[in-house]
Amino acid sequence: MSIVPLLAKTSFDPETNDLLAAAFDTAWKLLRASGSTLAAGPESAPTRELLAKRIIEMAQRGERDAFKLIDDALMHLANARRVQIRADDIKSIDKV
Repeated sequence: MSIVPLLAKTSFDPETNDLLAAAFDTAWKLLRASGSTLAAGPESAPTRELLAKRIIEMAQRGERDAFKLIDDALMHLANARRVQIRADDIKSIDKV
């Protein structure tokens, strides 16, 4: 799942859509780099949807800082799936 179909249902401007899509892509890359089982197999589609919806939700609340959107989406995922994503497991955003 991509975030683009969900963004089509919003009224964000094109620049914000680009920001949210980039935040989603980065959050997904970080999760995959962590080796989380949520990023593989049958869990990947619902995980991607949850990340996308959370990023959009936070943007609708006014958040536009990509790093905050990414961090919040990953923490929300960890809480929603009741898993722990350790900071050591996630590579630096600069390296993704």
